[in-house]
Amino acid sequence: MSNVRDMTRGNPTKLILTFALPLMLGNLGQQLYMVVDTIIVGQGVGVNALAALGATDWINWMILWMVHGFTQGFAILVAQHFGAGNYGMVKKSIAMSAILTVVIGSALTVTGVLIAGPMLRLLNTPVDIYDGANAYLTTIFAGTLVVMAYNMTAAILRALGNGKTPLVAMVIAAVINVGLDLLFVIVFGWGIVGAAVATVIAQFISFVYCFAVIRKIDAVRPEKADWKVDRPLMGRMLKLGTPLGLQQGIIAVGGMVLQSVINGLGFLFVAGFTATNKLYGLLESTAIAFGYSMTTYTGQNLGAKKLHRVEEGMKSVLKLSVIISVAISVAMILFGRGLLGLFVSSAEANAAEVLDIAYRYLVIMSMFLLSLYLLHAYRSALQGLGNAIGPMVSGIIEFAMRVTAALAFPLLMGETGIFYAEIAAWVGAAIYLIFAYYREMRKLKHKLNMEMRQCPGTCAPVLDESV
Repeated sequence: MSNVRDMTRGNPTKLILTFALPLMLGNLGQQLYMVVDTIIVGQGVGVNALAALGATDWINWMILWMVHGFTQGFAILVAQHFGAGNYGMVKKSIAMSAILTVVIGSALTVTGVLIAGPMLRLLNTPVDIYDGANAYLTTIFAGTLVVMAYNMTAAILRALGNGKTPLVAMVIAAVINVGLDLLFVIVFGWGIVGAAVATVIAQFISFVYCFAVIRKIDAVRPEKADWKVDRPLMGRMLKLGTPLGLQQGIIAVGGMVLQSVINGLGFLFVAGFTATNKLYGLLESTAIAFGYSMTTYTGQNLGAKKLHRVEEGMKSVLKLSVIISVAISVAMILFGRGLLGLFVSSAEANAAEVLDIAYRYLVIMSMFLLSLYLLHAYRSALQGLGNAIGPMVSGIIEFAMRVTAALAFPLLMGETGIFYAEIAAWVGAAIYLIFAYYREMRKLKHKLNMEMRQCPGTCAPVLDESV
C-alpha cells in the first residue's frame, strides 16, 4: 500500500515533519493561488474590487470552514481504524463519509446561495462594493458541494498517512486556477466573478485526482457491501464531524462581527485589511499542516493504543511550531510591506494609505503568531483523540474573545484596536486547548490502564467505537 503510511512506528519528529512537509507545500500552493486571485483582482480591476473581495472573507470562510470541520471529523474514524489494522471498518468509514458529504454538501450549497446577499447586508457592506461581493459569494457558494468533495477525499488520504497526493492535486489546481484567473478576469473581463469560477473549477480537478488515487488503494477501496447505510457508524461520524463543523461556523460568526466593524471604517480600511488577510493564510499554512499531521498521527496511535507515542508526537510538534512561527514572524516584519504592495496598484491615489493599514496589521499578527501555532497543535491533537467537544468549546471561546475585542478595543485604542481582535481569539482559545488536551490524555491513560488490568497479558484492548 504505497499510498498510505503507518504512523504507529518510527521516530515521531521525523514522521510528523515528513508528513507535514507536503501538506505545507499544498497549503502554501492553495494560499498562493488565493493570493494570485487577489493580486489579479486588485491590479486588474481596482481597489473597489479588492475591497469587495475582502468583504466576502468571513462569510465565505463560514461555509468553507464548516466544510473542513465536517470532513476532518468524518476522517477521524478512518485514521483510528487504520491504526488498529481494521481495514474492513476503514472501507466502511470511507463509504459512509462519502454519503454524508453528498447530503451535507448539498444542504450547505443551497444555504450558502440563499444567505449570501442577506449576510452582506447584515455586515454593513458598503454600497459601492455590495454588488461585486454578492456576485462573488453566490458563485463560490454554488460550488460548495465540489469543495466539500475535494476536502473529503483529501481528509481521507491524510487519515491514511498520505500527504503527497493532496499536494500534487493542489499544484495541478493552482496552475489551472491561475491560468483561468487570467483568462476569466483579464481577457473575458468577468471581474471577481471570474476569480470565483476559476476557484470552483480548480477544486473540482483536485477532487477528481484525489478520488482516483483512493480508488487505486485496494486494501481500503469500498466494495458494494460497504455502501449499505450503517446508521450507527454514520452517527459516530456525525458525533465527531458536527461539533467540528459547528466550531468552525461559530468562529466565522465572530469573524463576521469583526468584519462588520471593519466595514464601518470605510472601503480603504477594508482594502488594507483584505491585503493582510491574504498573507494571513500564508502565515497559518504551516500551522494547519502540523495540525493535519497531528490529527493523523494521534488518531492512528490511539487506534494502536500507543498513548506514549502521542505524548512524544506532541513534544515534537511543539518544538517545530516554535521554530517555524518565529522564523515566519521575523520574515513578515522585515519583508511584509513589499509583499503587501503586490495587492495594491501603485497607480491608485490612496495606495499608500491602504499599505500603511495593511502593514500595521501584519506586524501585530506576526508578533503573536506562536499562539496561533499552539492553537492548531493542541486542537488537532484533541481531534485525533476523538474529542470533538473540546475543539468546539475552543471555537466558542474564539467567538467570545474576537467579538468582545472587536467591539471594545477600538473604543479604548482607536482604529488600531481592531487589529488585536484576532490576537485575543488565538490566545484565549490556545490557553483553553492546552488544558483540555492534557486533561483528555489523563482520562485516556486511566481508561487504557483499566483495560490492561482486566486483560493482563492475555488479550489486546479493542478500539472503543465511542471514543
